[in-house]
Amino acid sequence: MEKHIHIVSLDVPYPPDYGGVVDLYYKLKYLHEKGIIIHLHCYEYGRGKQEALLEYCKTVHYYKRSAGWLRFLTGLPYIAGSRAGRELSGSLANDNYPVLLEGIHCTFLLYRGKLAGRKVILRLHNIESEYYRQLAHHSASLFRKIYYRAESILLKRYERKVVPKADLVVTVTEKDAQQCRTDWGVENAVYLPVFTPWNVVTCREGSGTYCLYQGNLSVSENERAVLWLVKNVFSGLSIPLVIAGKHPSLFLQKEVKKYSHIRMVANPSQEQMQQLIEEAQVNLLPSFTRTGIKLKLLHAVFCGRHCVVNSAMAEGSHLEAACFIAEDAAAFRDAVQLLFHRPFSMEDQYHRQHLLAHYFNNRHHAGEMVQWIWNRDV
Repeated sequence: MEKHIHIVSLDVPYPPDYGGVVDLYYKLKYLHEKGIIIHLHCYEYGRGKQEALLEYCKTVHYYKRSAGWLRFLTGLPYIAGSRAGRELSGSLANDNYPVLLEGIHCTFLLYRGKLAGRKVILRLHNIESEYYRQLAHHSASLFRKIYYRAESILLKRYERKVVPKADLVVTVTEKDAQQCRTDWGVENAVYLPVFTPWNVVTCREGSGTYCLYQGNLSVSENERAVLWLVKNVFSGLSIPLVIAGKHPSLFLQKEVKKYSHIRMVANPSQEQMQQLIEEAQVNLLPSFTRTGIKLKLLHAVFCGRHCVVNSAMAEGSHLEAACFIAEDAAAFRDAVQLLFHRPFSMEDQYHRQHLLAHYFNNRHHAGEMVQWIWNRDV
């Protein structure tokens, strides 16, 4: 018997070039491999229609977000209220297939009770209220602080109401699943690691000639991490540092140019980013938020040599054993000086592969999802 599913995505999940869509894109791939017939629904606001999605999806529907400041008057979180159009409801009304909602962003119909009588699975990418609270705390912009704080307050109230309405809640960390159970009384919360582009470790043996920080540099948290590394770690070192990512601000570019041993690669292609990660000797990824799992960490661990992170980056990821944990600037400096001169060995590679194969197995995770959705009473 054919198995159909509707998947509602907060964004167009192709190309899979940022963390929010990587999990979804590779979920499509491996569910399709299991024979699942996918009807994808995307909110499109700049990435365009993508024919490549038809490789894994039977149908793909696109909807516009209702952006603008009037959305703040609805009393709903902006990320959910801006995805509250009627078109999606009409598209889903033609059958009774299960519905997988990707992110709290896509839950307006669930919130309004418009999905009654059908199985609804909610994939939480974060505890978004906590994520926005931390963004507010760390943002240097007064406007962003106000927005993030207001969104956090609205999300906290919204999450409490909407998350328990799902038949099954699937989180990206065990910590998030536990929070669903304890804070919201959601007994049917389960942990499933993110789907990734990688099935095997490709870390290169030997040594590289630079350290690397990579991420979306337009995100305020990432800009703060770069400035912290530059001013507190590498200003006192002569070891080369490369900073790579999307849309760095002019301010960030000027700060980096002050140091001759630090260079920036702005807007690298996917191929260029892959090469930078593989050839680096040390991947550095400090974080100032403790939410979700960072795909850039998985990328570094699957494809890069030594990784130095703080506990905020690694917490709940099962990747602690693959990383060197450092909590302050002095510890980061010590780790960089130690690892820059330590070749990455075949034994390091074997250890990494063994760890990752246990926790991040795309085909196994797709099989678990199929069992949960079609062979489990929830």
